[in-house]
Amino acid sequence: MTSRRNLIKSLSLLPLAGALKPDFFIKKNSASELPKSAKRDYFKELGVRTFINAAGTYTFMTGSLMREEVKNAYIATSYDFVNYHELQDKVGARLAELLDCEAATVTSGAAAAITLGTAGTLTGLDPEKAGMLPHLDGTSMKTEVIMQRKHAIEYAQAIENCGVKVVYVDTAKELEKAINKNTAMYYFVNFLNYEGEIQWQEVLDICQKHGVPTMIDCAADVPPVENLFRFQRMGFDMVCFSGGKGLRGPQSAGILMGKKKYIDAARLNAPPFGDTIGRGMKVNKEEIVGMLAAVEDFLSRDHEADWKLWEGQINLVQNAVKDFEGMNTEIKVPELANVVPTLHLNWDTSKIPISGDELKEEMRNGHPSIEIAGGGKNSVSITTWMLKPGQERVVASRLNEILTQKTT
Repeated sequence: MTSRRNLIKSLSLLPLAGALKPDFFIKKNSASELPKSAKRDYFKELGVRTFINAAGTYTFMTGSLMREEVKNAYIATSYDFVNYHELQDKVGARLAELLDCEAATVTSGAAAAITLGTAGTLTGLDPEKAGMLPHLDGTSMKTEVIMQRKHAIEYAQAIENCGVKVVYVDTAKELEKAINKNTAMYYFVNFLNYEGEIQWQEVLDICQKHGVPTMIDCAADVPPVENLFRFQRMGFDMVCFSGGKGLRGPQSAGILMGKKKYIDAARLNAPPFGDTIGRGMKVNKEEIVGMLAAVEDFLSRDHEADWKLWEGQINLVQNAVKDFEGMNTEIKVPELANVVPTLHLNWDTSKIPISGDELKEEMRNGHPSIEIAGGGKNSVSITTWMLKPGQERVVASRLNEILTQKTT
């Protein structure tokens, strides 16, 4: 109890969350303190509330915040016209060089990378076939994509957009049996590797034996930086990454990388071609260059320093709540996706009378608004890698304030 009193005393020396001045926790580039170059506060004008993101890189929370290098690239490329094909060619070549792969292209997010990569396995470099998708009946195109049943996530809709049938398997034996003349591709969800019975190498061995192209979905799987190289070196033909998560690029951008013949075929199904399934998946010139800037920045970062920052922030938040009677706290690092320190809280509701959903709502409805993850009966989770330096103190103070109110 003494340690908790000391902690509350130390936190009380910080301004309460509702009374914080913007410059206490936000250094620059926020709706509360706009850069000098910004003429208007659009969020304020529109009545759109901003929040501190202690939850993660969720699309409905608008992903991540672009690095300064990305924003600079975005603005610098907004003043002139260029040829779209030439820009994609040059940026793709530079990305392939940086990522040590045969080819790469910027897409409008990881889901678009999945759709375009799938389309490329169906059409090859035949523009007539590209104009037929998603109508496969009566064509010579293949019609099936295989994936493990335990990898059946909602984002796999991006595959079915191409008109193919998804064939589900559970075992290596079923995979061997499922491969036939209509098999276009195998789709693998990286963060579910240990959920399915067939893991990376066995999938590759079987598919390579039968000449079946493989795609791996790594949308949220950086950091660590090694993942940008790992899977194409492992042997996957296509690798998909989101640009607006750990890479801190434009949220509406992503990368499809891998074997040149598949990347070239994917681009045939992409903008600016008008009669393709990917026409609506436009990525503008600013986003294309912004994605390149994001990769360059990410590869050059001091990742150890980033990790130490996140650890210090998450430990501060943990220390603010761990001494409440009935509270259990644990910091975990996911193994395959969103590989960052994550604080998990669960508690005895007879001693801390608030549900996880209620705690999330109180954090959201406070001033400033704070988003955390999880919820339910008696648990939430918190990350710090999307916080601006100093915001961890706001999160810690607000959590402690709410829990203190509920237990006194």
